[in-house]
This record gives sequence, C-alpha cells and structure tokens, in this order.
Amino acid sequence: MILQKWYRHQFQAVVTFSGRITKIFITHLHGDHMFGLPGFLCTVSLQCSSTVTKQPVDIYGPVGLRDFVWRSLEISHSQLAFPYVVHELVPSEDQCPAEEFKDWSRTGIGDERIPADIQGRTVCEDPEGGSYTLFENDQFTVKAFKLFHRIPSFGFVIHEQERLGKLDVKKLRDFGIQPGPVCGKLKLGASVTLDNGQIVSPSDVLGDPIPGRKVCILGDCSGVISAEAARLCHEADVLVHEATLDDTQMDKAKEHGHSTPKMAAEFAGLCRARKLVLTHFSQRYKPAGMVGDGDEDVSVLKIQAEHHLVGRDVVLAEDFLTINIPIKKTD
Repeated sequence: MILQKWYRHQFQAVVTFSGRITKIFITHLHGDHMFGLPGFLCTVSLQCSSTVTKQPVDIYGPVGLRDFVWRSLEISHSQLAFPYVVHELVPSEDQCPAEEFKDWSRTGIGDERIPADIQGRTVCEDPEGGSYTLFENDQFTVKAFKLFHRIPSFGFVIHEQERLGKLDVKKLRDFGIQPGPVCGKLKLGASVTLDNGQIVSPSDVLGDPIPGRKVCILGDCSGVISAEAARLCHEADVLVHEATLDDTQMDKAKEHGHSTPKMAAEFAGLCRARKLVLTHFSQRYKPAGMVGDGDEDVSVLKIQAEHHLVGRDVVLAEDFLTINIPIKKTD
C-alpha cells in the first residue's frame, strides 16, 4: 500500500506494510523537504505500540542525509521506538549549477559516534545509466532518477509488481478441475498434479497477467537529466510534478531550478502519464475564495497544464489529498 501525504510545498511519500511505515523517500536536501523528517520520525515513534515488531524504517535520500538525521536525533536526545537505516544516493555534478554542487560523500566517515546499524547502502547510478535501484520485493520495485535543481534532486518511481491473471472457468472445466484447494494453488502460481497424473501449470488456466500500478514523484526540478527518466515513468498512473510558477514566469522558474505547468505537462505527455498532479506552488497562488491583494488563483496553474495536456486528467495537490488508483483490468 502506498500512503500519500500532500503538503502545499512538498510531497512526502512513504510505503507502509501492515499499518506501519517502513520506507521514506527524500527528494533533495533543501530545508523545506527534510527539516521535518526528525520530528516526523519522533511523531511516528510516539504512536508506535509496544507490541509492534521492531522492523527498521528505511530512509532514502541524497548523500548527506544520514549525517543530518543522526545528528538531529542525537543533539535533541530523541530516542525512537524503532530502528532506522539511511540509504544514500550518490548525485552527480550535472544535477545542479556547477557553483552549487558540494561533495558530501565524506560526511560522517570516520566519525565513530555514528552507529553502524543506521548506515545503510550507498546507492550509485546503475551501470546502464539513468537510474538508481533502491528497493524491490514481491510487491513493489522502487527506482530513482536524476533531476536538475539548485542542488541535486531526485525523482522516484514506485512500480507495483505484475499480478497473476484471473482463473479461466472454461479452461478449468476442460481439465475437469472443480472449485476448491486446487484452484487456490493455481491462483497462487503453483503447478498441480491431477488424479489422472496430468500436470497443470498456472499458465494453462490463468488469463493475461494484470499490469502493476505505477506512481512517479518528482522532486523540485527544472528538468530531468536522462532519457531514462521518461522510460521509467512511461504510462504512469499518477505523475506528481512541481509547478512553482505559472507559464508567464518560465524564465524566473528555471533560474531558480523550478518548473511551470507547461513544463510539467510536456513531461507528462512524453511519459503518457494517465494523471498529472501539480504541486509545490508559490505562496502567491491561493485557492478560490482566499485570493487577496497581490495573490493569484491557483486554478490558473491547472488551466495552463490542461492546455498543454489535452485529454489527460490534471489535479492540483492540496493538504492531505488522497488519490485512489484502481487495479488495472485486462481484456
């Protein structure tokens, strides 16, 4: 399950299993996207039941995040009810202006105070280039890709694994299989041996596999670094993209490493995303009914994106917005 929490200026995505948060993804190290993390961890810790399994919370983000999280909790004497591990993505110099790039790769190295059990993987770009493989199990695969911003930023792709197709009743009858435990085994992907000695495999009686759902979340950016990003986000069910300023201020947006609705819509169109969610709006944009002097209606951002993304669903992010993504159907 993907639990999504929306904020006017940032998107925080966590993956939960059995009601517990187990994965947190940080796009970049600007304060408005990471200062809240130590407090968030403490809040989750206070809500933890003493009977909850002490499964670690895995935190993923750019190099430098591990040292920040550890020092924040250590200085504040915060003790979490669960262990945590920080996995760091190694950025490259082409992700931001040359004068802004800082190499934090040596941060914390040799500091014996930093516990070894919080030091997770150092994740480098995959050999074929363009992506970082962060996590994979029988439910999800999570990859990251590089974005261009004022400091290195990343986007994340959460891709649900393919599901087995539905049992074909006619094919079951042809094999003489009646409803019961045998059907359950086939549905779970196991082959069975019938009373007559015939072996039936799942592919013999299951319909086409059901494609997994895909959610793509881009951090602050004024563009992606590689063509691999578009491939990873191809036919995303939901694409979350920032639109800090409207299209009339595109030069200003790019100057500060941000995007406009047109830029977001063009990437969504390139990816053939089914739904575009705009987020990270400048404070000048207010909801209808709250527009004051010097403010603009936030709906202008939606209108501009729709102009460049005809026929696709465009949504404006708002606090605690929840989007349901139905399971895909096969013919």
